[in-house]
Amino acid sequence: RLAVLAGCRGPLASGIAEVGVASKALPTRRQSGCSESSRETWSHYAGLSRTEGHEKYNSVNRRYVAPLSPMALPQLAPADNSAGEMSAKHLKEKWSDEEIEAAVSDNVVMTWGNNSTRSSLPVLVRGEGVYLYDNRGKEYMDLTSMAVCTNMGYTVGDEIKKAVLRQLEELAYSYPGIGMVEIRARLCSLLAEITPGDINGFLFPLGGSEANEGAIRIARRYTGKVKIMSAMRSYHGGTSGPLAATGDFRTRFAGEQTGFVKIFQPHALRFSTGASDVDAATHALHMLEEQIISEGPDSIAAVLLETIVGANGVFIHPEGYLEGVRALCDRYGLLLILDEVMCGFWRTGPLFAFQHFPGVVPDILTSAKGLTSSFLPLGMIGIRQHIKEHFEKNDLGWGATYANHPVLLACAYEVVKKNCQIRLDQKVRKIEDVMFEEVDGLIKRHRCVLQGRVIGAFGCLDLINSSGESLNMLGQPLPPAALEVKRSMKANGLIGLFRSPLMHICPPLVITEEELREMFRRLDRVLTDLDTFLASPQ
Repeated sequence: RLAVLAGCRGPLASGIAEVGVASKALPTRRQSGCSESSRETWSHYAGLSRTEGHEKYNSVNRRYVAPLSPMALPQLAPADNSAGEMSAKHLKEKWSDEEIEAAVSDNVVMTWGNNSTRSSLPVLVRGEGVYLYDNRGKEYMDLTSMAVCTNMGYTVGDEIKKAVLRQLEELAYSYPGIGMVEIRARLCSLLAEITPGDINGFLFPLGGSEANEGAIRIARRYTGKVKIMSAMRSYHGGTSGPLAATGDFRTRFAGEQTGFVKIFQPHALRFSTGASDVDAATHALHMLEEQIISEGPDSIAAVLLETIVGANGVFIHPEGYLEGVRALCDRYGLLLILDEVMCGFWRTGPLFAFQHFPGVVPDILTSAKGLTSSFLPLGMIGIRQHIKEHFEKNDLGWGATYANHPVLLACAYEVVKKNCQIRLDQKVRKIEDVMFEEVDGLIKRHRCVLQGRVIGAFGCLDLINSSGESLNMLGQPLPPAALEVKRSMKANGLIGLFRSPLMHICPPLVITEEELREMFRRLDRVLTDLDTFLASPQ
């Protein structure tokens, strides 16, 4: 009102200056001419809207008074928040079974699922080679390298122990943005030498999920775009971004997040993508291109895929599919991020699984697990030269206190060096030969096995019930048949990541042929028990 009156140089215009407001500081709307009627209307309003109230009836329209008195702030009742005293049991070298059980029951929180399973887990006390031993002396063979991560088994080489201890003694920690350490330079140089293509820049978060989190951030920072396309039936990690990109039931734990688009892949749950691998690859690629066009290439930062789908079933991409994804990314200006957290570092034979696919080099590569064989936690992000050069002058925008931790890097450096020297790729090729033979036999002998897949030391069986359907949907409560599998695995001395209806077979890469065949003999007995269970009246 003041601005308009000022524009008309009306009777209240001079009042602007009187209340300390310079007329030039207010936006004014100059009128070519203000009618007498307009000035009378504005003047009338000025008379009824005043701090002291209406000109004549001054108890009306006075400055508004809050009708409620301020609420009293809540008072917090005093409660003891002092630290407790450490009990004497923590000074004991060994605890009794009862003390361990009590601590598990009272204080341990499980990950992913509910806590009800924590007291039924074996208490593992020792590992050697591919074997684990619990506190009651029972021996287990590790069927799945735990979560497909203990690639070198449980015997830690002396050179790894010495390297870790040496780094602990010389410099246990350095914040990555304050000081450079030699071991960081060494590991980056080694990985640049052996990694295919021009993937020349490396940084090291604490694990696979954090690596994919960083990769998503880097892709968005580099491209200036937001959307990440990722596949159904995939898993990329438990932190918010990778979990939103995940394509199984766990993605729902992340809640709704914008910027993530799910795509079909060549392996579907309830329909066929084609009678042949060529058809499956072609259809999946046409669907992907359709989505890219519909979403708008200018809004998509990257396509994020597992090179070999891991936790959802070791899916072997049909020939031509990953090559086609790379070509579509190039056509539409998208980055390709390949997640090799599980399948990297010789799990499928070559150093990285993308080497199976002619011409495929990702723009961003992530891995973890086999990088240190999980002796210590560490992940990896590798970036191609053009992305590395971009961040010479532009802020990367990702980091963490424990990223590039020198002690962890020392472990990784020795693991990778050793595996290069022993030509682990050749050993995995021999494991693959046995895996094919044994998995083929399981499929043929057991009605409960629908199909199986193998690449390198990475395998999986699809288990079915007596009706020929999956034992259950992944993520649903376990049916009695799946519980029978878990019971039989324990009875037959197998331990591993059984995610019904998927039976992963991913032994440590140090396994001998005789150990591997013994592992399959034990698994054969488990599947015989499942066949018998399914054939009996339920």
